[in-house]
Amino acid sequence: MNDAFRHQPTTASTRPQDWVRILSAYREPSHVRSFYELGVSFVPFVGLWAVAWWAISISPWLALAISILNAGFLLRLFVIQHDCGHGSYFKNRHLSDWVGRAIGVLTLTPYDVWRRTHAIHHSGAGNLDKRGIGDIYTMTVEEYRAKKITGRLNYRLYRNPFILFGMGPAYIFVIQNRLPVGLMRDGAKYWTSAMGTNLAIALGLGLIIYFGGLMPVLTIFLPTVLIAATIGMWLFYVQHQFEETHWNNDDDWQLHESALHGSSYYDLPPVLRWFTANIGVHHVHHLYSRIPFYRLPQVLRDHNILATSQRMTLRQSLSCVRLHLWDENTRRLLSFSEARRMAKSGTKTP
Repeated sequence: MNDAFRHQPTTASTRPQDWVRILSAYREPSHVRSFYELGVSFVPFVGLWAVAWWAISISPWLALAISILNAGFLLRLFVIQHDCGHGSYFKNRHLSDWVGRAIGVLTLTPYDVWRRTHAIHHSGAGNLDKRGIGDIYTMTVEEYRAKKITGRLNYRLYRNPFILFGMGPAYIFVIQNRLPVGLMRDGAKYWTSAMGTNLAIALGLGLIIYFGGLMPVLTIFLPTVLIAATIGMWLFYVQHQFEETHWNNDDDWQLHESALHGSSYYDLPPVLRWFTANIGVHHVHHLYSRIPFYRLPQVLRDHNILATSQRMTLRQSLSCVRLHLWDENTRRLLSFSEARRMAKSGTKTP
């Protein structure tokens, strides 16, 4: 690690673009550490799958309980897949890609499709003119007011917690991911990724049903996937959907400023931090996505200003679920009721 950058003094006045140079000191992965983190995620995942299968003979409810725990390991594997997509997990790009593709079968996520749409998210997060791919769609107050009643109802339905964190993740991971949505005209590579992943999933499910019938699918496979997907959607939501997040039109948008101020630091309890593989340190991740997840805590230890920027606790994050509309005047994410009250009062500033 480059100590000159690691120990460079940083303050609140450090420019967002300066962080790129500072954080580059943390980008090098350790193959030993990467394989270790993969092992302590994959081996327990497979082990709990086996124990849950055995537990079906005792009680399907016991198998279900084990599957709920195993969702945490599947979520952790998804974050490893995420790091592979950024090229941050192994120095060898081919190794990263094939590990990511293999994990994508377990997470029901075609790796090459997801990597591309996620790159689009990173390249335009916080840009009001580049919404719609790899993000949770957010309307401005003025856009919402300009909609007819059906448009408003559709948006309210989309932002409803039951849809956003329940039906939404199930739809995305079980149904939407079966096609290269958003990239269907962008070449055979993405169709190959989607169809190859589908074929591997189908073979896996076929073997499960052949040897165990439908019960392992209903009590292990589906609960593990759906719970992990729901938690993953919640994490993605709070990483960008908080009151003082950052949005701008294309003319005023700046990549590093948006990364620093438009992404949260989700400071979770240690156990949850482990299962989520530090993905809560999201502002640092957006500033420099080539940092392996296991180096992110060191960044916070070395640069206290980042440990306090956009910090959000688990309890504080719960209030984010009521926020829906970006107000360009107050530069805050508002609830529907707040936007309505401000419209009635004619308020333009905080």
